[in-house]
Order: sequence, then structure tokens, then C-alpha cells
Amino acid sequence: MSRIASVAAGPYAPPAPTRTLTVVSADGARLYVEVHGPEDAPPVVLSHGWTCSTAFWAAQIGDLATDHRVIAYDQRGHGRSPASPACTTHALADDLEAVLAQTLAREEKALVVGHSMGGMTVMAAAARPRFREHAAAVLLCSTGSSRLVEESRVVPLRAGRVRTWITGRILGSRAPLGPVTPLAKRILKYGTMGAGSAPHMVEACARIVHACPRAVRHAWASVLAALDLDHGVEELRMPTEVVHGASDRLTPPVHARALAAALPHCIGLTELHGVGHMTPIEAPELVTGKIRELVTTYVTANTAESHPTTVQQIKEGA
Repeated sequence: MSRIASVAAGPYAPPAPTRTLTVVSADGARLYVEVHGPEDAPPVVLSHGWTCSTAFWAAQIGDLATDHRVIAYDQRGHGRSPASPACTTHALADDLEAVLAQTLAREEKALVVGHSMGGMTVMAAAARPRFREHAAAVLLCSTGSSRLVEESRVVPLRAGRVRTWITGRILGSRAPLGPVTPLAKRILKYGTMGAGSAPHMVEACARIVHACPRAVRHAWASVLAALDLDHGVEELRMPTEVVHGASDRLTPPVHARALAAALPHCIGLTELHGVGHMTPIEAPELVTGKIRELVTTYVTANTAESHPTTVQQIKEGA
């Protein structure tokens, strides 16, 4: 099982869940799942990215759990979910479907939010019946569907074979990240965050990323290097909003613009100036605000429409 690490205080300290459960995926992989907030509140499902964990969503959970049912899970091999030999986008889709099946009532609608590899998970599951049954709308943060290594700007060289080769070697390295030192935080900040990110943001990200076992980090880096989910983007037929950082080196803005152009029902593209790849941590209020707007528009409204008799009775004073 992965190591657990996060900051202990401040806006990025993970809140205590209302309850936890273990969800078993199609191939038997066990997934750690947290549920926060009132059970009868509108649901939001959070899918984190490569090398992260449920702790990545601490700011969103802390705000939303007052009046939303927030469901967050650790991707296989990350956080409290044990590693699995199956590291594929098919497995990611299986895992998301399993979480939806075990945490939502039949035909219950939710907002599904994916950051980085979590967004790729959503794309991989886009055509799945269970996903379509439950996803009222989608928010994609700092993600892409293909050519991740080729487009990455982590290495400050001109685009081409040399940059692609070096980038692949760096992202796919088996080397341990080691302790969270000042140098480690500077490196992480350069690669994944905007130049103006506050020290407490960098600290939170570093603790989460450094907790990911290097074998898991390497295995999923190989999957991301060969990623091609362009077909999945075309299957995301529900309302989908895209948010990205203008200073994102891992998934530069070219990915967000390609997503917005290819999505069948894109309802917005927001570019955050000065923000890097870690949008939910770097711009917590904006990301949380987007979630609230989407829930109000597509989840709460959908629920009211699906119970017309009850609404009519209220109007009539029954």
C-alpha cells in the first residue's frame, strides 16, 4: 500500500471523511474511497491525477462538504489504494465505474471532476454505460488526451525528438524523489506550478507527490507516455467545462484548447494566468466555484426535474 503524507494544518490539510469504504474494481483491485458531507446532498465525484491522492482535493472538500456529498477516491497504487499490476486506461475506467456504482444510487446524477490523469480517467470511461448513467456534467482540470510527452515543456528546449526523449526519461524515472527538501520543492514548483505559487501550496503538493511510491510513479508514467484518448473526448457528450493554467508545463494550454475544440458539448474554457499544472491547489477558490456552478446548473436542476410530482406538491401546498 502507498505511503500517506500531507500537510497537517491549513487549507490543504485533508478533512476527516464522514465515512470511508473499499470499492473492488472489475479485476479485483481495491480502491480507497472517502465520502464527505451530508448523504442527501448533491454529489460530486473527484478523480485525482498522477502521483497524487485524495489529499490533493483538501481545499475543495473542505469548502464543498458543508452542502455537497463529496466522493473522492485514490487511484490504484496511489494514496491508500494498493498497487495493481494492471496499469492501463481501461483499468482507470473500470475503477471510476466501480466507484460510481458503489457510492451513487441507481440513475443518481453527479458532477464528475478530473484533474490530470483523473481527467484522462474520465475520457477513458466516457463511453461506459455506468459513467453515462451517473455523469450529469464534467469538469476537466489541467489534462490532455494524447501527445503528453511531445507537448510537455518541462524541459526548456525547442520541441523535437531530443526534448521528447529527455522529457520521457525524466517523467518515467525510477529514481526515488527522496525527502521534501527546499531543493525538492524548487524542482517540483518549476515542473508543476506557476512561478507565483505560495510556499504553503508548494509544500502541500510536494508532500503529496513525494508520498507516491516510485514503482507506481514509473508504471503510470509509461501509460501516460503512450496515451491516446482522443476518441474518448468525442464520447464525452454531457456538458463539459475545461480549466487550465496558462503556465502549465506538464499539460500546456495546447491540450486544453484541443479538448475544447473536440468536445461535443464544451460549455467553457477557462485559462488561469500565472497558474501551472496543479490548478485545484493553485487556484482553489476558482476551481471550487466552478464545481458549485456546475452542480447548481446540471445536478441540482436535474434532480428537481426528475421528481416533478414532489415539486408540484410543494407548489400546491400538499
